[in-house]
Amino acid sequence: MTSSLSSGSPAPSIEALDWLRGEQLSNFQLCKIYILDFFSTICEPCVPALARLAHLQEQYSDVGIEVIGIAANEQAATADEARAQVDAWLTTWLPHSKIRIAFDYSGEMNKHWMDASLSFHVPQAFVVDRDGSIAFIGGPDVLEDVLPKVIDGSWRASAEAKNAEKERIAEGEIDATENALRRRIRAATDIEDWKSALSVIEEGINLFPDRISLRQSQVSTLIGKMRDMEAGWIALAQFARDAIERNSEDWLFAAMEELFGPHYDLGASICRTLVAEQGALRTNPDTVCTARCPLTG
Repeated sequence: MTSSLSSGSPAPSIEALDWLRGEQLSNFQLCKIYILDFFSTICEPCVPALARLAHLQEQYSDVGIEVIGIAANEQAATADEARAQVDAWLTTWLPHSKIRIAFDYSGEMNKHWMDASLSFHVPQAFVVDRDGSIAFIGGPDVLEDVLPKVIDGSWRASAEAKNAEKERIAEGEIDATENALRRRIRAATDIEDWKSALSVIEEGINLFPDRISLRQSQVSTLIGKMRDMEAGWIALAQFARDAIERNSEDWLFAAMEELFGPHYDLGASICRTLVAEQGALRTNPDTVCTARCPLTG
């Protein structure tokens, strides 16, 4: 998946917006600079981000800076419920803000702005330059440094801007691949096709070896869903060894969580089997042991 909206692209339409605060705007006016900040009512960092952008609008009011906050991914049963949800959030967190606020329940804004630019997290800011083209896409926290360069016209042609855009797109492509992978895992787990789910999880581990959650999903699927104890213990043993090799507390904690957490009762049962088999081995050396401890082998 590639980014079809990037720095230098013409800004997409905003006609789908339903306006909640400020005057309605049907299109961008030339010679003005707009900052569109996509937010969500369940996003904690979105409140201070919008507050800082409101301050920037006031700070640069003499050069025609306008901020628009956009809620385009609200989880609600109807558009009216989404509107009420955003309105209540604004009343609670930004009661005196002077920036325009709008929302879209149709999915058009997400499709043409967020998805097209490989943006998957909020808050996410888009700066529309005076000529109607995109000058910047990224986190709003950096705009205090970027905006003065957009205003004086030095940003878009700078090496800094080109490097930032290159890094953003690279990260977005990784996020897009991972999101597609997780959708495939969810589709398989929804129908309890654990074999297919495991196959996709292991594909993800190969693509993203640093993702703890995928390693946890591998173990929990093998032991908790498929009841494949031997393969599950092997996966858990590798998880623990990798945690030790990485010298990572996060990894070790996650591995221990799989050992003693959601599958504890099942693991205890397996441990009792191990003890019984080890006793049988001492009594009868010809007994074949079918399970191993994941940590000691």
